[in-house]
Amino acid sequence: MPGPKNISLLSVSLDGRPFSYSYSGTSITPQIVLGFSEPIDHTSAQNSILLNNGVVPVTISFTHHDSSLVIQPVNPLNYLTGYSLLVSPQLTSVTKKTFGTSGITIKLMTGVNPVPKFPVISDTALVTLVQQQTLKYFYDFAEPVSGMARERNSSGNTVTTGGSGFGVMALIVGMNRGFISRTNGLAQAKKMVTYLETADRFHGAWPHWSDGTTGKTIPFGPNDNGADIVETSFMIHGLLCLRQYLTPADTVGNNLINRITQLYQGIDWNWFRKTPAENVLYWNWSPTAGFAVNVPVRGYNETLITYLLAAGSTTHSIPVEVYQQGWAQNKNIINGNSYFGHVLPLGDPYGGPLFFTQYSFLGFDPHITDTYLNVNYWTQNVNQSLINHDYCVKNPGNYALYSDSCWGVTASDNPWGYGAQSPTNDNGTISPTAAISSMPYTPAQSMKAIRFFYYQLGDRLWGQYGFYDAINITQGWTATSTLAIDQGPIVVMLENYRTGLLWKLFKTAPEVQAAKTKLGFN
Repeated sequence: MPGPKNISLLSVSLDGRPFSYSYSGTSITPQIVLGFSEPIDHTSAQNSILLNNGVVPVTISFTHHDSSLVIQPVNPLNYLTGYSLLVSPQLTSVTKKTFGTSGITIKLMTGVNPVPKFPVISDTALVTLVQQQTLKYFYDFAEPVSGMARERNSSGNTVTTGGSGFGVMALIVGMNRGFISRTNGLAQAKKMVTYLETADRFHGAWPHWSDGTTGKTIPFGPNDNGADIVETSFMIHGLLCLRQYLTPADTVGNNLINRITQLYQGIDWNWFRKTPAENVLYWNWSPTAGFAVNVPVRGYNETLITYLLAAGSTTHSIPVEVYQQGWAQNKNIINGNSYFGHVLPLGDPYGGPLFFTQYSFLGFDPHITDTYLNVNYWTQNVNQSLINHDYCVKNPGNYALYSDSCWGVTASDNPWGYGAQSPTNDNGTISPTAAISSMPYTPAQSMKAIRFFYYQLGDRLWGQYGFYDAINITQGWTATSTLAIDQGPIVVMLENYRTGLLWKLFKTAPEVQAAKTKLGFN
């Protein structure tokens, strides 16, 4: 007797389109057509084609003399959910080399429910809502003793120096827009300054993390139990904006003006050049391990503000060579290549995570040219943001949800922990802060993302303190976390887009003006 026929799967289509075994955005009532080389036995098909291991019932009909199977779920599928259609090896003779011994698995990802999750409001009202809700992280959820920002919504008494600096700027926005009263905003600011005056400091610099109830250092990592000069610069960045926002006529404000100046003057920036002094700053210093962490602060990254503030210090100013040889690496951070049609003046291929365009520029206005590097930072930030957007639209990793409405890869939580996502280090995680905080650079693209995050994903992403940190639909994961360093830029950069408030304040500081002159920023 003749042996069984070899039956091969020749084609797969989804809703009339060719399918490539990994597709996202399918409808909740998909029609999948499998084309085989030979007619298929009806009973064999019912037992060999399973959706989610048979948990999801399907109907199977036959065409083309039983060589094509039309598969449809009995009931509509759930939105934004992954499904697997298994064609078992008993049905086909597809080679083990290509598909393995477990058969063929066709992965589907359904699309977004188009029904808005919240009432539709004007774009202006939506931006205001996002700012006001996100500010709650720094005001309502502030650590009560210190007034500082908790590192994340699950960190208890652990407060973050840099994230609190972002929070100071967010408080300014809140007072200026009437989200909180000036009296209450200044009361919290005074509480934070009082804490910073008495908390652990090392050569004037604060640690990355500290205990908001005691002011004692909480180690950030091995040998990292002392000063963090970058986090310190983020704090001073915010405090200088606050100082410039205050008025000498305000008794509390005048007190804070002097106290903020003293905190800035107390930082020995040159200490972080080591001894003998090198022309670069070092990120950490420990009272027990010295410079054992041994990480030089070099660009292109988020640390331009560190060198700007070090250069502008009235008590411990660094020479210009420290900036040129340290952060700018003797011009070795120049890029000049084009990605998706956008020239990137500085940095790594495709620009890195988007927080590079945000952290240093929350108060420092990027409408400025660095004559040493011959680069305009506005051009740098706009183009890096556009590259990030266009990368997500192209979606070379075929990740679920990526589009011109859902874009933005940067450092954030992800399904495996925390990571610095970027176009060259992508895992399918979209972080709302990336696109939203790019609003000054990419207003149309960012506004489209805000609408999508709120109206289409709001049932998953919108919470008590604004948007949750990230979403990875490919992995079926949505963060439940909010982080100070991600929430802060949302409030601040939306305001810089709307009014330029923080940029206007920061540039009035005489130390900033002196730093720009020294470094050759026009």
